[in-house]
Amino acid sequence: MLDRLFGKGRKKEEPDPDIFFGRYSDNNKPAGKISRWTDADNLFKQKKFPDSLDAFFEYLRDDTIQNVVYDRSGTEGKFEFYQGSKIVRGKFDKERFSAEVTLAKMPQPSIPVMRRLLEMNIHLYYSRFALDNDRLCMRFDSNIDAATPSKLYYGLKELSIKGDKQDDLLVQDFTALQKTDSDHIIELPVNEKEVKYEYLQKWIRQVLDAVASVDADKFAGGIAYMILSLIYRIDYLLCPEGRLLNELERTAAIYFRKDERPGAEKNRDMVEELKKIQAKTKEEIFSYLFRSKHTFAIVAPQNHKAIVDSIHAANQNLIWYRDNNYSFIASQVAEYGISYCQYSYSLPKMITELFQLFMRVNYGDYFLSLGFKDVYYDPYKNTFNEQAIFKRITAIQDKWRTKYHRADFRLQNLLFDNIVLFNQSFTEQIEFLNMDA
Repeated sequence: MLDRLFGKGRKKEEPDPDIFFGRYSDNNKPAGKISRWTDADNLFKQKKFPDSLDAFFEYLRDDTIQNVVYDRSGTEGKFEFYQGSKIVRGKFDKERFSAEVTLAKMPQPSIPVMRRLLEMNIHLYYSRFALDNDRLCMRFDSNIDAATPSKLYYGLKELSIKGDKQDDLLVQDFTALQKTDSDHIIELPVNEKEVKYEYLQKWIRQVLDAVASVDADKFAGGIAYMILSLIYRIDYLLCPEGRLLNELERTAAIYFRKDERPGAEKNRDMVEELKKIQAKTKEEIFSYLFRSKHTFAIVAPQNHKAIVDSIHAANQNLIWYRDNNYSFIASQVAEYGISYCQYSYSLPKMITELFQLFMRVNYGDYFLSLGFKDVYYDPYKNTFNEQAIFKRITAIQDKWRTKYHRADFRLQNLLFDNIVLFNQSFTEQIEFLNMDA
């Protein structure tokens, strides 16, 4: 058993399964890509518009996932790139730049659909909804001499992110619409979906049971931490899409809504939303679990101080729960401090890799069920594989030392007495990292 948990006896390391976690982040581009943004800006100012577009789309392309296809001949060109369940397609010539994303088919005109689109159009800055025969789409265009790299970036970002979010919601809300243009989506293996469904149910049940075991008013803060940590964990580890992702986002937003309601009332509403998710059939949950490519992050980068503040506040708030033997709540509070950042910000890849290690320590059974071999913590015996944890942290630091040469994760400050102290000490070391490049 110990050999299986701690990896002893294996003659060689086995690669981890090719499973993606978390939201796509586009703020970890290498120096060569960043320089192409500068090139695009300078070339545009020199009125070398085709060359500027070459540099712009090279900046957008993530070579690790090949998310952008671009082709130019003279002053004319075409492109397409991926954003979740949608493909954005476009073209340009010496006068115009245009892009569009197909949302759904509408064989018969629908007044409720058109009303919804008109209402949403008001909130768009660069793009707009459009109807091309029976094809419902979103469009963005510009005169080529006004298509600065910044305008293209934010215009295409709005087009792609809104399109990716609205296609599933519109089709599910209106029977008049039919799903289309989604053949590029990669289906997950059935066993991976089974594991994700199992742990979705397990984690929701665990939190709901914990919520029911304490006083709703006296423990309003702890309950909120547990629910929000759960939402952020599902978002990162299960990577749901479509309506399930939207419902999770809406549930988390209940707590942060500035409506002056007591925390206990907000918690009650969040619990009800979790119960609705819990009641969904396996088949419905499966439909929200798939793999896709992205070009734009749906959240923005923040400086390290935002991460510092989140972790510090959470670790201060866990002390009472830790000292009064509410270990589960305390561990969830510690998880909240860093998982809120992973959910809300586009983090540096080094921080995300440390966060993934944190999650592997805390949820080793989930990773084991997915086919990962190394387990860093045995909750039944309260034993840590300290050597493996040190090795992984060192590997992460070495990988990113060129970019973050001042980031020193102090291994000697990690505590292995129990999972609460480990979580607190681990996140504190992330808090104290000097992430100046």
